[in-house]
Amino acid sequence: MSENRKNIAIGFVTGRRNFQYVLRNYIYNWEESGLTGKENLGIHLYVAYDLAYNHTRTSDFTSVSPDISSRLDSIHFIGNSEKESLKKVLEDTDHLSADEADILFGHGYAASRNIILYSAIADGMDYLLFLDDDEYPMAVTHSLNSDLWSGQHVLSAHLGAIEDADITFGYHCGYISPVPCLNFTDEMPEYIFHDFIDAVSNDIINWDSISRIMNNGGVTYADPDVLRKNLISEIPEMNHARFITGSNLCLNLHDRKRILPFFNPPGARGEDTFLSTCLHDRKVLHIPCYTFHDGFSVYRHLLAGVLPIRLQFIQAESPAMRKRFYNACLGWIRYKPLYIYITDRPHFRETMEVTAEHLQNTLPAVSRFFGMDAFRTIYSEFLKYVSHTEEHFMLFEKTKEIWAELITQSASLSDLDSFETFQIF
Repeated sequence: MSENRKNIAIGFVTGRRNFQYVLRNYIYNWEESGLTGKENLGIHLYVAYDLAYNHTRTSDFTSVSPDISSRLDSIHFIGNSEKESLKKVLEDTDHLSADEADILFGHGYAASRNIILYSAIADGMDYLLFLDDDEYPMAVTHSLNSDLWSGQHVLSAHLGAIEDADITFGYHCGYISPVPCLNFTDEMPEYIFHDFIDAVSNDIINWDSISRIMNNGGVTYADPDVLRKNLISEIPEMNHARFITGSNLCLNLHDRKRILPFFNPPGARGEDTFLSTCLHDRKVLHIPCYTFHDGFSVYRHLLAGVLPIRLQFIQAESPAMRKRFYNACLGWIRYKPLYIYITDRPHFRETMEVTAEHLQNTLPAVSRFFGMDAFRTIYSEFLKYVSHTEEHFMLFEKTKEIWAELITQSASLSDLDSFETFQIF
């Protein structure tokens, strides 16, 4: 690749049927930003797709129209067969053992991110921008009479800042929180729900932030000052972590030794949270660009240009919303023990005991209120993950060690010539 040409990889980990619509929206956004068709910039798409997530077919992701593909420099699709192909190449070339390949590129969301990250490095990409398939390049602010919408040039914002940073990440608005709005009653007193949120929370998710969002109907609005002032700020380290988010997230790939892998405990999430605990000596910039998070998949018509005047409140009555809230709580409680172990080990046992007490006291009422017995399993899941905390910590450390060794073994990663993602061209 030309030394004067910058190449950016766009990474999606997806399983949703509407992926093609989201991709089309971003492509036209990049074109409107003046980024497509430039001689000094190559845009390359990397998609790791999961057919089991939503009972999809390969063609749901790979059938990209010529109108879209012509605006990209390359497109790479990574399904199960491509993932197994990479693992076999790395094993056959003695870069990794079978167990090590499974740790980095096996199952789960972090593994899918890692395979995109590694593929982008192998292909000589300069940067990698992760986007989510339920986030759109737009911002919504709130006024007295209506909600106001503005387009966001996400890619150009990252390109303007990433060269002098290790990581850049943007802002998020819309339905970021999965917590529905509640009218507190005798059946669900505020103190019970408060204690429950405290139990599943961490430094990022807490009662203060959740209650503010609940008061807004479950909607997080973009900050007009962020949009107007266009300021970039460096993220300080707090509680042994530099806060980042998993999407609207750009990684600088120039220095491999500064690139870190993603990790989550088996069966859990939190891959961005655990990466945030590894950024002690990294430069992390918060840049003023928003994406709208359509967490409940109820605003897909935004992709067709239909802009609602008022965003609807998220109510607990919807089965889909109750299920999303439960899944979020399960995910939070599964990664909380390891996160506390990493960031506040002196108080680990005390925090786990308080969390267990809060769960025991609140889960019966939460389960009754939401009409889901599944909530009661959160306590047993918590105990299970507490019991495996040290094991998960050793796996976390092992993941970083394997990645560091792998990423420095070959100057050109030429061994990957025998690994090919499914490409359109």
